[in-house]
Amino acid sequence: MRYLAKRVERICDELYRLRIVQRIPLTDLICKKGTYIRPEAADAATPPWTSFDSRTMHWYGPDEHYWFRTEFTVPKALNGKAMWLNVRTQIEGDDGKNPQFLLFVNNVPVQGMDMNHRDVLLSPKAISGEKLVFDLQAYTGTIHNEFNLFMEIQEIDPEIEALYYDLKVPVEAFSRMEKEDRNRMLLENALNEGINLLDLRTPYSEEFYASVRAASAYLKKAVYTDLAGHDDVIASCIGHTHIDVAWLWTVAQTREKTARSFATVLKLMDEYPNYHFMSSQPQLYYFLKERYPELYARLKERVKEKRWEPEGGMWLEADCNLTSGESLVRQFIHGKRFFREEFGVDNRILWLPDVFGYSGALPQIMKKSGIDYFMTTKLSWNQFNEVPFDTFEWRGIDGSEVLTHFITTLSIGQNVQNFFTTYNGMLHPDAIMGGWERYQNKDINNDILIAYGYGDGGGPTRDMLETSKRMEKGVLGIPKVRQVFARQYFDELNERVKDSNRLPTWEGELYLEYHRGTYTSMARNKRGNRKTELGLMDLELLSVLAAPQLPYPVEALDSLWKNTLLNQFHDILPGTAIHEVYEQTKKEYDAMAETISALSADRMQVLAPQGEGITVFNTTGKTRSDIVVLENCTANALSDGKNTYPVQQTENGAVAFLPDLPPKGYKCFAPVEAGSFENTLHIDGSTITTPFYTVEFDESGLITRLYDRKNDRETVQPGKYANLMRMYEDKPMHYDNWDIDCYYTEKFWDVTDVQRMEWTERGPVRATLEIERKVSRSVICQKIHFYAACPRIDFETTVDWKEHQHLLKAHFPMDVHTDEATFEIQFGNVTRKTHQNTSWDQARFESCGQKWIDVSEGHYGVSLLNDCKYGHSVHNGEMALTLIKSGTEPNPVADQEMHVFTYALYPHAETWRSAETVAQAYFLNQPVRATAGGIAGEAYSLASVDAKNVILETVKQAEDGDGVIVRLYECENARTTTKLHWNRPIASVTECDLQENALTDVPVEGGTFKFTIKPYEIKTFRIR
Repeated sequence: MRYLAKRVERICDELYRLRIVQRIPLTDLICKKGTYIRPEAADAATPPWTSFDSRTMHWYGPDEHYWFRTEFTVPKALNGKAMWLNVRTQIEGDDGKNPQFLLFVNNVPVQGMDMNHRDVLLSPKAISGEKLVFDLQAYTGTIHNEFNLFMEIQEIDPEIEALYYDLKVPVEAFSRMEKEDRNRMLLENALNEGINLLDLRTPYSEEFYASVRAASAYLKKAVYTDLAGHDDVIASCIGHTHIDVAWLWTVAQTREKTARSFATVLKLMDEYPNYHFMSSQPQLYYFLKERYPELYARLKERVKEKRWEPEGGMWLEADCNLTSGESLVRQFIHGKRFFREEFGVDNRILWLPDVFGYSGALPQIMKKSGIDYFMTTKLSWNQFNEVPFDTFEWRGIDGSEVLTHFITTLSIGQNVQNFFTTYNGMLHPDAIMGGWERYQNKDINNDILIAYGYGDGGGPTRDMLETSKRMEKGVLGIPKVRQVFARQYFDELNERVKDSNRLPTWEGELYLEYHRGTYTSMARNKRGNRKTELGLMDLELLSVLAAPQLPYPVEALDSLWKNTLLNQFHDILPGTAIHEVYEQTKKEYDAMAETISALSADRMQVLAPQGEGITVFNTTGKTRSDIVVLENCTANALSDGKNTYPVQQTENGAVAFLPDLPPKGYKCFAPVEAGSFENTLHIDGSTITTPFYTVEFDESGLITRLYDRKNDRETVQPGKYANLMRMYEDKPMHYDNWDIDCYYTEKFWDVTDVQRMEWTERGPVRATLEIERKVSRSVICQKIHFYAACPRIDFETTVDWKEHQHLLKAHFPMDVHTDEATFEIQFGNVTRKTHQNTSWDQARFESCGQKWIDVSEGHYGVSLLNDCKYGHSVHNGEMALTLIKSGTEPNPVADQEMHVFTYALYPHAETWRSAETVAQAYFLNQPVRATAGGIAGEAYSLASVDAKNVILETVKQAEDGDGVIVRLYECENARTTTKLHWNRPIASVTECDLQENALTDVPVEGGTFKFTIKPYEIKTFRIR
């Protein structure tokens, strides 16, 4: 018979209406505006309570908090009945920006309430005469201005509701079945026979209830027994709510979202014994522990019961392009430690559903942090190409492999707006069947992972959990659902596929062909991150050096790192949150910089030997000869007791070029007066000749010629200009602050309007050309520094940017023959093609690099360094650094402010390896520090490594306080045996993983130990 499914749907609609037997509106409330954590805080607050009649009054937003209260005495009509509270506004939808509530009943936090969680089961059997006080912590959201508030006590009949779901779940699978599908026909006939038993003539009569029971009994046998028990396709489901720590709301609001969401999960766990849930971010647990310890205690009990899974690897779901290697290590250290100490669990999954691309360094960081598995889904957004599998081994740049699984993959060309069904998924037959249809590795695996529940507020719903109860039966033609932890799923997946010769491997980075603007958006925030990361590493080294005299600042460093890790969240650091988020991070980065500076200055002062000299600190792991900025130095030279080096006075202090500064240490110089020094920097109009280059500028301040004197080489492509700034119209199709689309190059303006150009420094140390340019409403000021003893050319830049939806790039068309460029990533580098031969090449028109990129041919190349930029493009030998983006959504004033940054050009013989580009990038990013005190010639190096391709990066106290941790990595893809020299007594050396767990003891000879490091390997040693 035709339309049987429609008939069943019609009966479902009727049962859904009938399930609510009684309604009692709650209209007389009291109200107080303000943000309060608990009912007693609302009571204690100064503003008076006011009456709120929900029939006639409104409350107002956006971004406002209110507190509502009302009292209710259970009437006789509800005695013994299932009593519910329904809370709603006039707003419909499931957006995390809409009104949200936390319900307290008799002063106890009970459940979060939002568009998808409007009902609270107060009691399965109400007791007449019981008095209840309802408090609502209410937030308006950020979209709407005016709200109703409807509160209603309801009796919901459990038998009617159960029958409703018995019918609804199978019929919702029909959209994925052909009409002639025999499975569908069998289900339709069974459902039809079931509703034939239902008597709807007199609802709530004895006859009606008898028919409900008869229909339910029939369906239990016909559908959930006779047509059940199938498990040829399995959907392993774990409740989840992906909570953005900041995005279209602030971190402060996320504290509330966390409480609401976790309270909802706990409430539903009371009602559904088989409900399993996971949440991945220790930062959220920390928020809950601080604010609602009673909820946190309940959560811990659910963890003990193995119903709540604290899993995920990192402190929070951090960006993986912009975050430094050491910061990623700390994400795992802090994240895994929190879950281990709080819950006794050791995380084995990196859970990152919503991050904007994944560095090729991640597999090794994961493996050495005790992570076995990786889950994401964001690659399904790709614009150009579909990743050809969903279950695979991901191999990193060093060869480390991690079993990886995508929750689902959307078809290419599908509207990305539908993405949120993939990891904030619906536990719904159509969604799960669709997930199986899209899954690409059916030949090796019949079990897909579903993380279900609304994100950014509430997680799974009762509707989903009722659906799960029925799909767990394995109904004919529908994947069998099981509630299972993510860890169990991955362990079982690994057993199924580990020996399969059909398990594919993906080599290198997982580049997201989307959201390319996140490398650049909110540049000030990215600068704050870079400076804080490096400042913390410098402080740790200085603290180790000064530890005998000053205590290691354990608590301060812990707080500073956690704040840094928080602001690396994948919608904060990439620049894709609202304006208020960045007003807060500005304060935080400024405060952290002040704290780091003060703590570092204290330690440098302690370390500087007594004397009238100047002590300079080299915090990098390489011996360096470099520029030093000096304060209050009026002498014209510095002496190390053997040689004298010129000091050049500048407008903002003095500069000197000091050689042979020891790694991870310091050297002392004495200010002296010496004779005049030869000036090897010769300026003739708009041309400068240095010991390294001859550089010519045109009237627009562009470099028309850069001749490398040491290598007899012209570096700029004929007819092109170097350091050409170009402003592009940037109007992406969708996500403004996220995206740069491939057509951005269609319209641009070269920045050639010079307001001022003059040589402002002409000393023996450096010469500086200052150029002020205007473009549209913005002003760009540059100080281009040329050095007598350093081959870098530094472009110190200040931009007063007043544009929106335009991005700014600096172009360097280099006359170098190559079809690839090298980009630094965390703990290594990758090469990417610079042509557009394939769709994969075309998609990578904007790429992320850390501190440098390079183009090199056989025996010559040019590196482009930066101190806080990440977005790059390279095509036909032309390197471009993306400086500013200035989108408008969700932050309408993004990047419209003052920008300060430096980039540098570094031409060199041979390749970047021979030229030690990696070291030069560290020198640019970690300037030499100077403090008063010292005796000329005194020098100290705590640690050094013999091999130039091994980067000694981190020196810190061990997390447990037992010894010092030293972290190194190999940067040239070359297996190397080398030695580390330690300038303190050594009792023992132990090689560790990135969690600082012991692996092997290392033999020591005096103050030296030998080790072999593999290509791009990260090594960690504990020295006692």
